[in-house]
Amino acid sequence: MKLATLVTNTDFSAFAKARPLDDEKFAALIAEVRPDWDVTAFWVCKGEFPDDIAAYDGVMITGSPASTTENAPWMQKLETLVEEIIENKIPLFGACFGHQIIAKSLGAPIVRNPEGWAHGRIETHRVAQKPWSLPQKDLHLYGSHIEQVGALPHGADRVFESDGCPIAGFSIGNKVLTVQHHPEMTAEFIADLVEEYADHVGFDVTKRARRSIEAGPADRTAFATEIAAFFEHGVR
Repeated sequence: MKLATLVTNTDFSAFAKARPLDDEKFAALIAEVRPDWDVTAFWVCKGEFPDDIAAYDGVMITGSPASTTENAPWMQKLETLVEEIIENKIPLFGACFGHQIIAKSLGAPIVRNPEGWAHGRIETHRVAQKPWSLPQKDLHLYGSHIEQVGALPHGADRVFESDGCPIAGFSIGNKVLTVQHHPEMTAEFIADLVEEYADHVGFDVTKRARRSIEAGPADRTAFATEIAAFFEHGVR
């Protein structure tokens, strides 16, 4: 299977450059469960878009510290591409920013989390079982966000929820799947990120985040399996 990763991460700091970037992270996530799949990255946040998205069996959209509400030119172009992907029934997965930009392109509002930052290892509850879903009802995923989807897009089903985030993931038929959190993050990366963001998010948020990641690992491989199953189901 051939997947395209649309990279939206605008963090080019020394911190980011010292660690695997999102093109590598998403390729590694898929390789854990489908090592023979081909994953090609396009840095859409730098204006690099695929010439023909129909050449791919599926598409992934990454997370980003950027806000979808900024409406930067590359974001507007990405929204148009999302509409094209959905119109052409190409299976589409979005994480964090990807989850939000898909929702926004379909007319859903992006709002600030009334409870503030969700940061660290986040308990995520499955509220709908899909044909590609694992039996596991509760998943732990790493995450970091203060904005989220405020209402379901038309025709979407809510799939995941987490504390303070009622729409932590949705699906549309068997062609769209999203999650607010970051299945591609490793334990090492989130631990570093929590320390890097300590001044930005504040003492209390950082303290909770540290405790959450000390409580145990995320369900990375399980969620990677679910993403792969989604793409396999979507191309049938």
